[in-house]
Parts: sequence; structure tokens; C-alpha cells
Amino acid sequence: MIHIKRLTIITFILITGLILTIFFIKKADIPTNPMEEILKQEEVNMEKDLENEGEQEKEVVAVREDPVKEFLSEKLKKAVSFFFTQEIKVVTLGDSLTEGIGDETNNGGYVGILNDTINAEKHIVQFQNFAKRGSRSGQLLNRIEDEEVTVALEDADIILITIGANDIMQVFKENFTDLTLDKFTQEQIRYEQRLEMIFNELRDINEHGDIYLIGFYNPFKEYFADIEELEFIVDSWNQIGSDVTMRYDNVHYIPIKDMFDDPPVNYYSEDNFHPNHLGYKMIAERVLHYVMNEGERNATNE
Repeated sequence: MIHIKRLTIITFILITGLILTIFFIKKADIPTNPMEEILKQEEVNMEKDLENEGEQEKEVVAVREDPVKEFLSEKLKKAVSFFFTQEIKVVTLGDSLTEGIGDETNNGGYVGILNDTINAEKHIVQFQNFAKRGSRSGQLLNRIEDEEVTVALEDADIILITIGANDIMQVFKENFTDLTLDKFTQEQIRYEQRLEMIFNELRDINEHGDIYLIGFYNPFKEYFADIEELEFIVDSWNQIGSDVTMRYDNVHYIPIKDMFDDPPVNYYSEDNFHPNHLGYKMIAERVLHYVMNEGERNATNE
């Protein structure tokens, strides 16, 4: 009987010890503070998400910072093989937009970008840039008569022009205390007449070259955002440019205002007036796009 009791006690102790061992082992697996562990895990997950978002943002910014590269990766080979198969001379005229003012790389704005891009592997296009900051349409007429410019224009295959923004600016300067829409309308009529004179002069010098008039964005938006009429003025002057080009053979209009109306990133230089390097890349992309398409259409018509 004593042996039975002793055996029962020993068994009870062993079972109790086993139960306690299992209990403490399981307890060790359970976090001492479940909420703290959950929060820690959430922090880890958030860090991973932020890292992923950061990588995605870098990819988006990289695309936005080099839109020309993205465009050329698809079409450069086609452009070079089709359009730039022989030596071509490009003459550029106009104002600060073609001179490249605002380009923080000092690489000549959209003209420099086109030069670097097209001639990256083989120098097949010659660029001559005669643009001058502040030029208005009347001054461009005089510029064309310079012997150096005239000689260059005679052999040009492509002529790129930006002109008009300073004509609008001149109206501001002369009538700042008494600005009316009528003042801009009067000058717009004279601007149209001078554009026709410019194209007539260019055609007298060069009968075969393709001429491209590049429009302009609203450079006054940052300084005169409260003057709503400026959008109408810029749009109407751009429309005049487009209309005049349609009166001539092989004269084309390239719009750029839409790219600057609501850009995804900043396209302006520090002066908030001229494009920065990225803005000029966008212009270069648009110019190349139009030149390529016109070349394709001309080849088809032939």
C-alpha cells in the first residue's frame, strides 16, 4: 500500500513537472508585449514600403529628367537612318529661346541638345546659331541681311526660328502704365506683317530649305499671373504664327506652349522666364519630332 502511494506521488510529480515545462516553453514563445511586437513589425513593413516608393520615385524622376533620351531610345535609329543619311546644314535664328539663355549647363539650349544628340556617333549635321537675346521680329529682319547670316542661309537645309515673345514684351515696356488689349492687337497686326516679310526674305535667299517657326510659351506667367488676358494674347500671337506658316510651301509651325502650361516638374530657369536645361530638352524633343514627321511626309509625297 505504501509502495502504491509512493508510486502515485512520484507519477504526480513527474506529470506536474512535464506540464510546467511545456507551459514555460510555450510562454517563452509568446511575446512579452504583443502590441509592442506588432508595432515593431509595422515599422519594418513601413520602412520596406518607403524604400519601394523611393525606388519608384527615382525611376519616375529619371524618366522626367531625361525625356529626350526616352523619346530617342525609340526613334533615334529611325531618324538617323531616314533623315540624317547625308550632311545637312541647320541654321537657327531668333531670340533668347534659340540662343539657349537659361540653360544651366551652358550648352546652347535646344540647339546644343539637338547637336549633341544627332551628332553623338557621327558628325553629319552642321549647326550655325545666329540667335540673339532680346531680338524682336523687326530686328530679325535686319539680322537676316547680315552678310554672314545670308551666306549661311543660302545653303541651309533646315532653318529653325523663335521670334515673337519680345514683341509682346515691348508692348509691356512701352505701355506699362496704360496697358490695354487694343495695344497688343495693334502690334499683333504689325507682327503678322513682319513675319510675312521674314518668310519672303528667307525664300528669296533660299528656295529649297525647310523652315520651322517654333512657337512660344507664356513667359510672363510667373510675374503676371493675375493678368488673365495674357493667356489670350500669347495664344492669339501663336495662332498668327501658325496661320502665316500655312501660306508658304515647306514652312512649318511647331507649338511648344502646351508643354509649359502645366509641367510635371519645373521647366524654368532661375529667372522664371527662360527654360532650364530640362525645358530645353522638351523643346528639342518636340522639334525633332516635327522635323522627322515632315521628312517622312515629304518622302511619301515624292
